[in-house]
Order: sequence, then structure tokens, then C-alpha cells
Amino acid sequence: MINIAIDGPSGAGKSTVAKAVAEKLDILYLDTGAMYRACGLYALRKGINPEDEREVKKILPEINVDVLYKNGTQITLLNGEDVSMQIREHKISKAASDISKHKQVRIKLVDMQRKIAAKTSVVLDGRDIGTYVLPNCKNKFYLTASVKVRAERRFKELKEKGAECNFDTLYNDIIQRDYNDTHRDFAPLKQADDAVFIDSSNMTKEQVRDYILERLNI
Repeated sequence: MINIAIDGPSGAGKSTVAKAVAEKLDILYLDTGAMYRACGLYALRKGINPEDEREVKKILPEINVDVLYKNGTQITLLNGEDVSMQIREHKISKAASDISKHKQVRIKLVDMQRKIAAKTSVVLDGRDIGTYVLPNCKNKFYLTASVKVRAERRFKELKEKGAECNFDTLYNDIIQRDYNDTHRDFAPLKQADDAVFIDSSNMTKEQVRDYILERLNI
């Protein structure tokens, strides 16, 4: 059995690379970020500010996040509803970042992630996989890219989907999210001491995937 942890800031390409690695190895890919996005979406639907820890704690018992796989695609269920598309909306990124700062939210979802990793080979990506979720994992990677490159990638992605977006807004949002993620009190974003550092600013998805595959401890 093999567990692979890929951490890094928003927009670094973690999910894309994690999926590619899992596909190559024919093992499970678990999009941990989708789980937090689903929680953020639920809070917004309830009219609750995801930053309000007291109110968020009240609704936690109401939240059930499930992850299913159909034809190689991850389906994220929020209380039985497929929210795979809704959680990718731009406003949900900030909601996910805000709600993930709360200790009780992370404890709830991390427990689920650990149980999955204990029984199956899996690739997980996020911000604290190697430092908190799976600290004993033998295959840890920290994937990043410059803020400019990450904003350009996000801008291109949204444009291709026909979404209205402003580059400067995306750029500043990434800076703010980086700050939020690295300064949260509980399990902040940081590189694990034993993680392999990868700057993907000038690398393709395939190059990053192959770089990781070459360095796996299997």
C-alpha cells in the first residue's frame, strides 16, 4: 500500500498533478479540498459567514460530505446532493479557505481522510497533508509556483469556461489566500521537513507528474 501527500498553496496545480499521479499508478485520488469547499458552500447557503467559528460549529453536525468515484471522476456529495460543479465557483475558494481555519471543521474531515488512507493506496493533496493529516507518510511533496503564474493559470481556466474575471482581482485573491492559509492557527500551510520541494512555474503537468513518480518510495 502506498500513500502520497502533495501540499502547496492555492493554484499551484496540486489537484491536476495528484490526479495524474493516481491515474498513472492506478490508485485512488482523494480531493481533500473538495471536502472543505463543500463545507464552505453549506455555510454560505445557510447565510453563515465561514469565518464565524461559533456559527460554523453549530452547523457541523448537519454536514455530511461523501466522495464517490464514477468512471475515474470524483463526485462530491453534500448531504446526498452532487455539488461537484457548485464547489468550483470562484467565491467558494475563499469560503473553503475561511472555514478550513476552524479546528473542529478540520478534525471532522481529517478523521475521514485518515480512515481512507489507512485502508487503501491513495494520493491526497491539500495544505497540511504531510504535516498534519498523514505525518508518517513516506512520500511527501510540496508543490508551488509564483503568484503571477498561479494567477495566469486561474485566469486562463476561468476564461476558457466563459466566466467573467479580472486578473488583478485573481492575483490579489491568491496573495490574500496564501496569507490566510499560512497564518491560520490550526495546521497552517507549510512545507513538511521531509517533503520534496517542487516549483512548477516553468514545468508542465506531465513534467511534475514524472518528477514525483521518479522519487516515490515504493
